[in-house]
Amino acid sequence: QVQLVESGGGLVQAGGSLRLSCAASGSIGSLNTMGWYRQAPGKQRESVATITSLGYTNYADSVKGRFTISRDNAKNTVYLQMNNLKPEDTAVYYCNLYRWDITTTANYWGKGTLVTVSS
Repeated sequence: QVQLVESGGGLVQAGGSLRLSCAASGSIGSLNTMGWYRQAPGKQRESVATITSLGYTNYADSVKGRFTISRDNAKNTVYLQMNNLKPEDTAVYYCNLYRWDITTTANYWGKGTLVTVSS
């Protein structure tokens, strides 16, 4: 099993910054992708940014140039630095880990952390 614990959410004014962290514990495997997803009220969950265990990253168009995802493999932790936040970034942010090997795949979610951006 894998446990994901997010931290760093909160209330910030538009234009401000926040840094989210997600610490993973358990059998995360050597091949995995960690990422951040978000869900705003009344909307579907969407991908924000992902990073593979080899460091390849992918971003939603809406956050490119403002958000940066990184990871510390020694600490099994992924970060999301969010700059120039906008009210439309308000959502619950969920950490995700997708693990695979030659025979199995597994997908894990954290409980989420709320980010509120005031205008």
